[in-house]
Amino acid sequence: MNGVFAAMFLLSTLLFLIFDPQGFLPALASGGEKAVSLSLSLAAAYCVWMGFFGVMEQSGLTRFLARAVRPAARRLFRSDDEQALSAACCAISANLLSLPGAPTPLGIEASRRFLANRNAFGADMLFVLHTSGVQLYSTTALSLRLAAGSSSPADIVLPILLSTLASAALAVLLVFITAPRTAARPRLRR
Repeated sequence: MNGVFAAMFLLSTLLFLIFDPQGFLPALASGGEKAVSLSLSLAAAYCVWMGFFGVMEQSGLTRFLARAVRPAARRLFRSDDEQALSAACCAISANLLSLPGAPTPLGIEASRRFLANRNAFGADMLFVLHTSGVQLYSTTALSLRLAAGSSSPADIVLPILLSTLASAALAVLLVFITAPRTAARPRLRR
């Protein structure tokens, strides 16, 4: 992928130098300025949400929420492994709060635990939930709209929530439909 981006950059640079050599340096400087400005605004939004998640974790709210969703998570992932369920629930929670990068290590840990317990279904379910990306509040999209000068950047919150909920529901349904019937399924404690 890096090769594709490098080729696109070099081709566009070459075409720009051929067709508008005087405009190349000003465009390059302007693009760099916009990139730095956008990066700073995104970093500020991520810092706010990471701080919010840290406060939730230190206050014990994340443990309370994890206990509240644990019965549903057991059925959803077909697992009794508390550590795998905890990591999976935290990964999904970080996705819900639109914290980029935070769910990945938790998802990897949960998948490792699911697979160590011969529960490929749990790993598959976590993968589709993680990639469907249900977000309560899309910090990236809101930050981009705000940086672009949108007068009402929050107009996209409800459509994003509804579309990601629909994609997640369809993904969960497809995992349940396509799960192998012959594979041994872990028994759940009652």
